[in-house]
This record gives sequence, structure tokens and C-alpha cells, in this order.
Amino acid sequence: MNKLAAFYLLAWTLLAGLMPAHADIADRPDVVAFIQEIVARRHLDALELSKLFRQAEIQRKIVESMDRPAESKPWWEYRKILLTEAHIEGGVEFWQHNRAALEEAEARYGVAPEMIVAIIGAESRYGQILGNYRVIDALSTLAFEYPRRGSYFRKELEEYLLMCKEENIDPAQVRGSYAGAMGMPQFMPSSYRQYAADLDGDHKSNIWTNPADAIASVANYFAHAGWRKNELVALPAKIIGEGFKHLLEAGTNENSIAQLHGLGVEALAPVPVTEQAKLLPLETQGGPEYWLVLHNFSVITRYNHSPLYAMAAFQLGKEILMRRGGPQGVFVLGK
Repeated sequence: MNKLAAFYLLAWTLLAGLMPAHADIADRPDVVAFIQEIVARRHLDALELSKLFRQAEIQRKIVESMDRPAESKPWWEYRKILLTEAHIEGGVEFWQHNRAALEEAEARYGVAPEMIVAIIGAESRYGQILGNYRVIDALSTLAFEYPRRGSYFRKELEEYLLMCKEENIDPAQVRGSYAGAMGMPQFMPSSYRQYAADLDGDHKSNIWTNPADAIASVANYFAHAGWRKNELVALPAKIIGEGFKHLLEAGTNENSIAQLHGLGVEALAPVPVTEQAKLLPLETQGGPEYWLVLHNFSVITRYNHSPLYAMAAFQLGKEILMRRGGPQGVFVLGK
């Protein structure tokens, strides 16, 4: 092979690695086994599934996106993603347009409206960014080409197929994120099947284009995760001395406020001394800042496991509430 031919072969190989894989995956042994398994367990139609997977495309860029999540950034960079003027003003406007739905959801589920608004803002910019990937492509790629979390995504792929059957949705048409999350609240299929709610009484749980249903679905999720109405979420802390260090080394560091105070961790807002809290350090350009995070903060991490996401969503909700003329105090969501 001459040098020119070798160059073109190398170029083609590299280009092919960057392109979506259009090869039919329906005949792959792992896909065939998956189809057989869910047909037996869930009584889905084998021919329809085979036809669907002949349309599915493995996309390498989905795997690449999974390996570089925004949550890997330091706090001072990550915060800039969600704490923007567009997110804050957009939240104020979303609240204004959907005030009745937010009030009804709060009455039904006990979840603070600012938290609901912040989550929808963080996930989809209030419905403006719903994702550009076909969900069947995203979930198929991660189920069969992402071994590190393949079992999780095969479960979500199964949940997606069930969801589409139950809701009479064409599974080849739904679009979402590179991870397969959908709609205004970016629910994974399992979350949709468990928590999607119908607020306006039309017997549909439309999280894609109906803000009322999206609002109720987020509230339902938080209620089931254990949100406590009118309780603290997080508050800033001041560190005195060196006694706090073993808390960070321990990993799980939940203690009462009184115990934390004895270790040199001072809460900078009023909180009962019996309240249980964890110390959370956040990286800033000027060094670490410290927060005490409480039960409702852990509820936010049920939605997204990253403490950076939870803190950014909490602060976004607070900023939106204050911009609307709410309590200037603070570090409490839920009044």
C-alpha cells in the first residue's frame, strides 16, 4: 500500500469513528436477546420491536457526551451554567404564566413553587431545549455500547418501550437528551411511568408541551422523594479552626447543628440546633466556600445525584423567588 492510499485509509477510519453507526442493530446477538427477554416478560410484539431496532442508530457522540458531563466542572464554573440572567428572568416569566398551576401543585404535593420552577429551568430552559436526539437512539446506544452503565440503560430502554405502548406514542419519533431524558422536566422513562402527572384533568400526562403537567410531574417526583414542606434546604457556614476536617474525610458527615458547631462549623442563618445537616465544600476561584445542606437538599439530589446540580437548582430557585419580590432572607425554599 502506498503512502497516499494509507493516508486515505487512515482518514476514512478516523472519520467513520466520528459518524453515527447506521448499521442495522436488530440482528446483533445482544439486541436479539434483549428483544426476546422483554417480549417474554412484558408481552410486547417481537416483530414491531425488530422493526424499531432496524431504525435505531448507534451514535458515538452520545457516549462521548456521557464521559464529559457538566457536573465534572468545579463549582465556580458549573454555577455559571444555571445561574444566568436568562434562567432567572425566564423563571420569573414562567412563574407568571403558570401561577395557577404552581399554586395547585403546591397545594396538592406540598412542594415549593420556586423549586419546581428552578428544576424546569435547569432541565430544559422552561421548555425551550428538549433535546435533539431520538430517544430510541440515545437509549440503544447507551444500553448496548456503554458497558459501564449498560444494565441501567437497558432497564430505561425497556421502560421507554412500555411507556410508548401505554401512551400510544411512536417510539421512533420522541426526542430528548443524549441520555434519553424527555420533556420539560427531562424525565427518564422510568420516572415518567412512576411520576408523570395530569394536572389539568385531560387524562394525559404531557410533559413535553403542557407546563401544568410538567409542573405537577416535578412536584409529584419531589413529594415521593420525601420533600418536607416549609423546611430548610441549605445555608452558608463559616469554619473556625481545624476540627471540621474529619467530617470531609468521613464521606458521610451528617450531624446535628449543635455537634457541627462544636467542631467549628457555624451556621450563618437561624436553624434549630437539633437539625441534621451535612457539610458541603464548594470550590471557588478564591478557595473553598462551605454550606450546610439539610434533608430537602438530599431530596434534590434524588433528581440529579450531583451536589453541584442540587446547589445550583436551589440557588436558582432562591434568585427567582427574590426577583419576584419574595422573602429576601434567605436560604429557605418553601416560605
